[in-house]
Amino acid sequence: MIKKWWHDKIAYQIYPKSFCDSNGDGIGDLKGILSKLDYLQALGVDILWLSPVYQSPFVDQGYDISDYYSIAEEFGTMEEFDELLAETKRRGMYLIMDLVVNHCSDQHQWFQKALDDPDGEEASYFYFVKGKDGQPPSNYRGYFGGSTWEPIPGTDKFYLHSFAKEQPDLNWENPVLRRKIYDMVNWWLEKGLAGFRIDAIINIKKVPGFPSYAPDGPDGRISVCKMIEQAKGIGTFLQELKQETFAKYDAFTVGEVFNMHPAELEEFVGGNGHFSTMFDFSAQELTCGEHGWYDAKPISFDSWRETIFASQKKMLSIGFLANIIENHDEPRGASRFLPDYAQNEAGKKMLATTSLLLRGIPFLYQGQELGMTNCHRSSIDEYNDISTLDQYHLALDSGCTEAEALRCCWENSRDNARTPMQWSAAENAGFSAGKPWLAVNPNYKEINAAEQETREDSVLQYYRRLTALRKSPAYVDTFVYGDFIPAFETKDHILAYWRVDEKSEQKILVAANYGTEAQSLSLPTGEYELLLSNMEISVKETLYLPSCAAAVLLRKGIF
Repeated sequence: MIKKWWHDKIAYQIYPKSFCDSNGDGIGDLKGILSKLDYLQALGVDILWLSPVYQSPFVDQGYDISDYYSIAEEFGTMEEFDELLAETKRRGMYLIMDLVVNHCSDQHQWFQKALDDPDGEEASYFYFVKGKDGQPPSNYRGYFGGSTWEPIPGTDKFYLHSFAKEQPDLNWENPVLRRKIYDMVNWWLEKGLAGFRIDAIINIKKVPGFPSYAPDGPDGRISVCKMIEQAKGIGTFLQELKQETFAKYDAFTVGEVFNMHPAELEEFVGGNGHFSTMFDFSAQELTCGEHGWYDAKPISFDSWRETIFASQKKMLSIGFLANIIENHDEPRGASRFLPDYAQNEAGKKMLATTSLLLRGIPFLYQGQELGMTNCHRSSIDEYNDISTLDQYHLALDSGCTEAEALRCCWENSRDNARTPMQWSAAENAGFSAGKPWLAVNPNYKEINAAEQETREDSVLQYYRRLTALRKSPAYVDTFVYGDFIPAFETKDHILAYWRVDEKSEQKILVAANYGTEAQSLSLPTGEYELLLSNMEISVKETLYLPSCAAAVLLRKGIF
């Protein structure tokens, strides 16, 4: 494997609207992020990913971009962005942004011009398609519910939007449109950006003619995913994007990729892949319901362990995935992956240990290092997320009671991860001097950064020790490039694996007990050094793990 500058890095996602508000308007901003760079550096992260800060009407929280070259006034100015970029570099850190190019906002000048002249040049930047007998061209259901087709006033045409109707899909078949996208990407890279997280990129390739498919629900529609899964040839677009932009700057790229054909994995993230890496969503997908949140399945430990191990093993000869337990589109990992009895500080440290030391590039999400949790709301009116509102009403339409539909939101809403960062026990969790755009989680008085700074046994301090261990010169090659070998697979509720570097003849065992009862693991012959644990651990011929215990052991002397 050719070593790249990003291989040994730890990334951290910032959701700017909820991170830190510097001016009291209730919305996080660039100056707020700037004020927390030292905190992030002390956490041991290297790459900062900003969710969109571009100009936007915020129908989908900034993922509907109206000007790719401007900063939203809610977040600040371009001068403040430049200062943030410079200060990040001064600390030896890297800044990446979201690249959202499957769609833009309906307020973008391209789309406004297209509406003014549905037969003009800008109209060809989108999918303007004639309807059938006054009806939409096909029966696709969008990611946020409803038809993916919206009528264009004064015409017999419809435009395609895979997401909200305010997010028209861009027509990647148009080379003029592609060139405009590449010019924009290079403009940001010339500024000194280190790369991009690439949003919903699999969606840029469509099936010609937009055929209808057999419905998968009572609304007579089928998820637009079906069409995306049938599309062929996306690699041509992605390789051109890479060669025209990323490759020229040795940029780091992480793809958000769903519905990819498994045979294309190496093409996406192999040695000459389209991206540096892409997110591993395999564990998150275990909760997907057949029809929505209302029939989502609880995660069993065995299936979760098997999924993690399978994902790790298939990547050994290909490259790296980006490992997450949560992000802005997912509920909090501590609430999703930990059973009730483990939703405490010991359990959160255990989850961190088994996640951050996997093979791949760790991505933390803001507040994960504090053990922030899902937020229970008492009414659907307290939610902001467009997807949550759709899923709530879908649950009601499917026969759920209001209480059952609300429980679906407690467990799955994207707003769970978007509540303001819990900096302190002060008013509004220290996030803002004004009323936050989204109400803070009431548990901020117990879970916050200021309190955890004062305790050596806090989740925050444990994350710092964990990142330091992963980056330690003595072990970094093993954690970054070493093999992944599952261990103790027949042990109930034990998640354990070896990280092995043959070159240095180093073997490190990572083991955790996700069960309610203590367990003893018989260790292979040898001498062991305890590198890290989340509680007092006994290590002799056996490793004794109480419930919620995690340990990292170096096997010494015998390879």
